[in-house]
Amino acid sequence: MKETFEADYPDAAPVIEQAVAKHGETWVLAQYYEKLYPLGRLLEMPEKEELPFYDEAEHDTLTEDERGERYRAWGEYRENLRTGTKPRD
Repeated sequence: MKETFEADYPDAAPVIEQAVAKHGETWVLAQYYEKLYPLGRLLEMPEKEELPFYDEAEHDTLTEDERGERYRAWGEYRENLRTGTKPRD
């Protein structure tokens, strides 16, 4: 599976492997959408479920709706930082 992963994501695989070496698989899975997945703007990133060490029975992931809500919240947060305004109530 690792060889397939590296073939499918040649740019992302080294980044993920470095994060695993530095922080461990548990950290990568817990922080994936916040710390690593945003790199998808620069290179093709796999979904969390596609990581070679992901175990569906042990780890949970965000649904598409939850992921969309998180990105909307990040967008609002960045806009608030940019404009210096407070978040809406």
